[in-house]
Amino acid sequence: MIVLSCNNISKSYGVNEILKNISFTVENGDKIGLIGLNGSGKTTLFNILAGETHKDAGEIYIRKDLKIGYLKQHTYISGNDTLFNECLNVFKPLLEMEKKLRKLEQEISIEGSKTNSTRLEKLMEDYAHIMEKFDNNNGYGYRSEIKGVLKGLGFKDKDMDKRVNILSGGQKSRLSLAKLLLEKPDLLLLDEPTNHLDIEAINWLENYLKEYTGAILVISHDRYFLDNIVSKIFLLENKEIKIYNMNYSQYMKQRKKDIELLKKQYEDQQKEIKRQEEIIKRFSNYGDSRYIKQAQSRQKMLDKIKLIDKPINNKKAKITFKPNIKSGRDVLRVENLNKSFNEHKLLEDISFAIYRGEKVGLIGPNGVGKTTLFKIILNQIPYDSGTISLGHNVHIGYFDQEQTKLNLNKTVIDEIWDDNPKLNYYEIRSLLSKFLFIGDDIFKEISELSGGERARLALLKMMLSNANFLLMDEPTNHLDIDSKEVLEDALMNYEGTLFVISHDRYFLNKVVNKVFELTEEGIKEYLGNYNYYLEKKNEVAIKEYDDYKTKTQIKLERKKQREKLEAMKKKKKEIIKLEKMIEQKETNMKEIDKLLCDPNIYDKPEKVIELTKKRETLEIKINALYDQWIKLTEE
Repeated sequence: MIVLSCNNISKSYGVNEILKNISFTVENGDKIGLIGLNGSGKTTLFNILAGETHKDAGEIYIRKDLKIGYLKQHTYISGNDTLFNECLNVFKPLLEMEKKLRKLEQEISIEGSKTNSTRLEKLMEDYAHIMEKFDNNNGYGYRSEIKGVLKGLGFKDKDMDKRVNILSGGQKSRLSLAKLLLEKPDLLLLDEPTNHLDIEAINWLENYLKEYTGAILVISHDRYFLDNIVSKIFLLENKEIKIYNMNYSQYMKQRKKDIELLKKQYEDQQKEIKRQEEIIKRFSNYGDSRYIKQAQSRQKMLDKIKLIDKPINNKKAKITFKPNIKSGRDVLRVENLNKSFNEHKLLEDISFAIYRGEKVGLIGPNGVGKTTLFKIILNQIPYDSGTISLGHNVHIGYFDQEQTKLNLNKTVIDEIWDDNPKLNYYEIRSLLSKFLFIGDDIFKEISELSGGERARLALLKMMLSNANFLLMDEPTNHLDIDSKEVLEDALMNYEGTLFVISHDRYFLNKVVNKVFELTEEGIKEYLGNYNYYLEKKNEVAIKEYDDYKTKTQIKLERKKQREKLEAMKKKKKEIIKLEKMIEQKETNMKEIDKLLCDPNIYDKPEKVIELTKKRETLEIKINALYDQWIKLTEE
């Protein structure tokens, strides 16, 4: 069933056309990934679908009573409510029902103590009606549902009573997502839902969305997430939309084939047009009327040809990291590191080593101390005890996810030139163009740049530092998919050493060859990429389950089997008992029917009334017994 349909949607801001003749449909249960370069119009399209931005042209069909939920990339939730109570507001209708039920219970109690109360029956009917509605809407489980969703998105029990206005920006974003999921809209519009989520929370969200019965349209640069969730890809490119009925990995393969095919078709058409134009020119020059007519005929055919657009060759940044100096074999050694903030022990007995050429991914839940560990290594904050040793000729370059090292008051060109005064103007411009800062973009103030542009500028600064040990904190945040792929290629070819914090599982899978998992229990090492880490984690989980099963589960399974057999025996006895009761009551009814058929009984009207009432009572009991029998036999 179609829940939403767009036909020839267009949108411009002044002379800048953003969307042109966009057409697509969304059916119930669809899970669709909306992708495209930064600035291609994805968020604009979402705003139009949510009714927050007016379209310039086209039509939108929305199913009657369709409930749309929209998660924006940047949220501004505020208030003095606690985290839990903010989510509780989603269930206001259930809270009202609860109040009505409590009130009715009091009134029923009062009326029940009275004799011959005519109002009692009406109160009981109202109570039963509201109770049924309350039960059908998860009235007994919504508080548990709230906690389940909040915990799934990374909140702890201790966070439930925190006030919304003291939450961080990332926590507010997670709260907005939690509220939206609890509302269960028919169509979810999600703009970068995995931002601010750690890997554990992303995995939970994936599982939740896989089971979601409504339709989902999601903007995401998380390729691993797209692969696991969506079965359709909508590509916004050159103001138009292209639809692929497949997941992201399949789309990437198909996209490459499509581009090659389109390129060949375009080149073949251009050759044919050129050939026809040369023939027309030659025929026209002959001057003979017969040739002129043939030239005119060919020109008419040529004018009718539907021209193939030239395939877009999207410019990509060309990033290279090349260390000037080769470090020693031992790059970093951390032994028995401890760090506390007041009474809270964040890092305890942390030990690991990183060697030249390794590309190490640091993963773990939010708040476990990953960024703190980086800042300790960089001597930005002190630690309580332990040792940190950098190897011979190790020079660190640091990519901060907040880009705090960028001077917001400087222009793009000055930010690079001031740190690299030996380079001339043309060398600076050439470097900036490789990072897609072209034309007047180089004179923009950094405060005016988007998150993706700031990330690219910070990467250029780090590249020019010629470091041989890169510490990178969430380098793919704010980058579109094309920019991520360029960065991945550069880091894969990097000859130095890499230590990177990331929640981007696709990036981790492609770039790193060692994974450190940081938890509250300490740090654990996995000698492979992210898929290898998952494989090993699953092996441990299976082994733990098998060990547990050999000791305890076997007893439980045997107990359940015995209970199942006992239940079957009990059910069989109940069925036999019900059949005997039905048989007995049907015999009694036949006897009453026989008496009622006797003509002499109608001389005794009191007896007729008595037998009729008995028959009606028997019939009700027999029907009730049959209902029980059907229920038991169908289970």
